[in-house]
Amino acid sequence: MEVKLRFATIFACLVLVVQAQVPPFEEKCEHGMYPPKAESKVASYVINLDLPPAERWTGLAKEKAPQIKDMLVEVKAFVGAFGNGSIIALVDKYLAPLADTLPYPFADELKGIAKATDIPLGEVVLFNVFYEFFTVCTSIVAEDSTGKLFHARNLDFGLFLGWDIKNNTWALTEKLRPIVVNLDWQRGGKTVFKSVNFAGYVGLLTAVKPQTFTYSMNERFSADGGYIGLIEWILGSRDSSWMGFLTRDTLENATSFTEAETWLANRTLLAPAYFILGGTKSGEGAIITRSREKALDIKRLDPANGRWFLLQTNYDNWENPPFIDDRRTPGDNCMANMSKSNTDLPHIFDVLSSKPVLNKLTTYTALMQVDEGHLESFLQECPDPCIPW
Repeated sequence: MEVKLRFATIFACLVLVVQAQVPPFEEKCEHGMYPPKAESKVASYVINLDLPPAERWTGLAKEKAPQIKDMLVEVKAFVGAFGNGSIIALVDKYLAPLADTLPYPFADELKGIAKATDIPLGEVVLFNVFYEFFTVCTSIVAEDSTGKLFHARNLDFGLFLGWDIKNNTWALTEKLRPIVVNLDWQRGGKTVFKSVNFAGYVGLLTAVKPQTFTYSMNERFSADGGYIGLIEWILGSRDSSWMGFLTRDTLENATSFTEAETWLANRTLLAPAYFILGGTKSGEGAIITRSREKALDIKRLDPANGRWFLLQTNYDNWENPPFIDDRRTPGDNCMANMSKSNTDLPHIFDVLSSKPVLNKLTTYTALMQVDEGHLESFLQECPDPCIPW
């Protein structure tokens, strides 16, 4: 109770401080935002799954090492704020050995990244842990009048991690944009799936398996949160799955929308989450609301009864979102204004470029279409006046 009260107090103070710095903005549905400027398009790289795990990330990790190190400065500053900095000294001591407890091939991949970047293994584990628990996002699955499915998302990251009063930006969000990459995961020279990643993160937050399904993950705020699962893992309980590792396994091995839904709905997790899936057939779209132990709800597309799109932020769909973070209502309104007949990736990009769906935490927007195995992503920045989250 004391921890929850302290967190609520910090959050309330942050809201007051940040809102005092940000001028009012107008909620409106944007139009004609696609295509964005060419320089915002995210570059693509190949991850060769035929290579030994320790070698798969070498080229990308070496190229992005300076930017990853810059990002880690912000992560360590946040972690170091607790315990007067003493926690940083414990990262290498306790998180580096944690890598050896991870399932194959992830331990070797993390060690390979540490070697390629010359970053201590404990710190590589640290930022992989961060991505499991700090993602604040908006995901959309929609179906057009012909039954064709589209999936898109904003990845918002960096809440509480250093608000820059002078520039009206989040420090970590600014450091993350340079390490956003598109990945083409190949085996035998052929694409198995594609994803959008932060360089050095070996799990999956956004991905498409061509002609099979699309996927995104949003964080779910819960008292039974990921920290509890992480502590249990450290203490020796290995019954739960890391979210990023489960989704890697799902994208590599699931052969249908239904199989992916079953895996993501039923595996025990370290942290609660929302899994958003799109398939290949009319009606194949779902939001899986997960506790650590089970699926609490699966909300599905139902185009025959007017539910032609699903939009998920970071709050349970049967509850009203908090007034200080209501991206759902404006997003729903913009989707409804777009209409089913105009559903396509450029129009959905407009929705995701509309404030407050687009906000100061937004790092990128990803657009996916399963039939074509299409994935493209763009770095996003929210011009002032803009909501902080």
